[in-house]
Amino acid sequence: MSSLAPDVPVLRPPEEHLALPHEDVVALHRTVPEPPSDADRLLRAMVGHITQGIAPTSLTLAGLDWIAHLALSPAKWQRLLEKAWKKDMRWLAYAIRNLLGMPTEPCITPLPQDRRFRSDAWQRWPYNLLQQAFLLNQQWWHNATTGIDGVTRHHEQLVAFVARQLLDTVSPLNFVATNPDVIAATIEEGGLNFVRGLTYWAEDMQRRASSQPPPGAEQFRPGHEVALTSGEVIYRNRLIELIQYRPKTTTVAAEPILIVPAWIMKYYILDLSPHNSLVRYLVEHGHTVFMISWHNPTEADRELSLNDYLDDGVMAAIDVIHALIPGHPVNAVGYCLGGTLLAIAAAALACSGRKLLNSMTLLAAQTDFSEAGELSLFIDESQVTWLEDLMWEQGYLDNRQMAGAFRLLRSNDLVWSLAVQQYLLGRRQRMNDLMAWNADTTRMPYRMHSDYLRRLFLRNDLSSGRYRVDGKPVALTDVQKPIFTVATMSDHVSPWRSVHRIHLLANCDVTFVLTNGGHNAGIVSEPGHRGRHYYIGERHRGDCYIDADTWLDQATRRDGSWWPAWIDWLRHESHAPPVPARQVGPSLAPAPGTYVLER
Repeated sequence: MSSLAPDVPVLRPPEEHLALPHEDVVALHRTVPEPPSDADRLLRAMVGHITQGIAPTSLTLAGLDWIAHLALSPAKWQRLLEKAWKKDMRWLAYAIRNLLGMPTEPCITPLPQDRRFRSDAWQRWPYNLLQQAFLLNQQWWHNATTGIDGVTRHHEQLVAFVARQLLDTVSPLNFVATNPDVIAATIEEGGLNFVRGLTYWAEDMQRRASSQPPPGAEQFRPGHEVALTSGEVIYRNRLIELIQYRPKTTTVAAEPILIVPAWIMKYYILDLSPHNSLVRYLVEHGHTVFMISWHNPTEADRELSLNDYLDDGVMAAIDVIHALIPGHPVNAVGYCLGGTLLAIAAAALACSGRKLLNSMTLLAAQTDFSEAGELSLFIDESQVTWLEDLMWEQGYLDNRQMAGAFRLLRSNDLVWSLAVQQYLLGRRQRMNDLMAWNADTTRMPYRMHSDYLRRLFLRNDLSSGRYRVDGKPVALTDVQKPIFTVATMSDHVSPWRSVHRIHLLANCDVTFVLTNGGHNAGIVSEPGHRGRHYYIGERHRGDCYIDADTWLDQATRRDGSWWPAWIDWLRHESHAPPVPARQVGPSLAPAPGTYVLER
């Protein structure tokens, strides 16, 4: 063996393999990938700036997968040709009957969430022919991009998504000559709608170039018009400010509440205006409330990891509260990504012997990412690598790059319809507190976001028992405290069926609420909000699992806000009598603090 050249690998005999520890055997067969060069990463980052972080490699692979399998599916071609012929004949018959003034039913109706063609003008000739032709064409392309044997599910979803985006760009809604509402407004106003629209477009371009918020957002400043609940910053580290709010009642529940918002957003989504502030609602109903306000990371924070957010965020806040209010465990609340992080913390604490949590509430938060919905379109190995290179070059993921992906998920409402309203009809949507908050975005550090995408989205480590905290795997089945979970029906970020999967992971009592509204509006759903309703159901420890759709069939529907139901649940889970209202801890700054003001 000694005569072998030094670069020739030494092979151990089989019996020597058996004598090695398991981890060494695995290491022998592991291929260590070659690290990417800075030149390669810089090139991909430059392209990523142009594509707003979307990986052209991912799109190319999906397109090749689709077209290669379609080329080898002649029966699929035949069905598509038959469908095209039938749709053309249906549309032609519809057009002839309309031309002759005969009553006729539409060939196709828009999907419930598609509001583009709801005005009466779209139901009159000739515009009804245009919208029917567009919808039939859209349906045909959906058939053409789905149901092809051999195409991976992710590639199928991605190709269908891209086809929808391309079709949306040529919708008759987007052009002056084919939009009856724009034509009517132009005639009525003598073209002044275009003058206003051009002014709005120029203003928007100028604001985007200078990184200013949209018009009207300056009317909703944290600490002045929003985030007004009285309180003090009682703790600060490199990552969080911990706010304690002043009590509004003489006695309070014994167990304090800690709210963990997502770091992708400013915390005051839960303390907007006085009438829709969840924080104010809690303190008015006799609770001691603490809130985490996250630092808005810069390039200097590029190496902050997901474990840093756990240790210096959730765990640090719990320790501070425990020191201030010893003997009373915390009712912990997590929103969106903050809920996912809270679930990790709860699983880690479950086997630590430290009895720091009384209950856990998850608001629009996923713990199992196997069915993460439309957002998973942007998450695959190629896409994550592309994003990592973009973040590597910047040190963080920019808020505008994140917003671009969310806008694409709802391009009908957030891109094209909005552009038509503002730039062709010359109508500005009036700014409100929720819209202003939505424009007040944050960044995410390079290492943390890479951890999050790979460990949770790609590998789904948390639900699989592979996520490690301090070197030890954690499992949500270890959490024995009751859980209250809220999902929203129209959520594109945390689809409600994905949120429902907490029933598969939790080994405790779970109260599940499904409320109407979207990811934000469904949570900011104060009592008195018009049109609100929700479904609620309980699963006790030991009960058999039921799937999401069966749960919805069996759940109880209630009108109004889900907030009072949560207050009742918190009261039920309190195991000590009320105590005198607690004074705010030592103050570093008045609420809303300084981190929330970072741009």
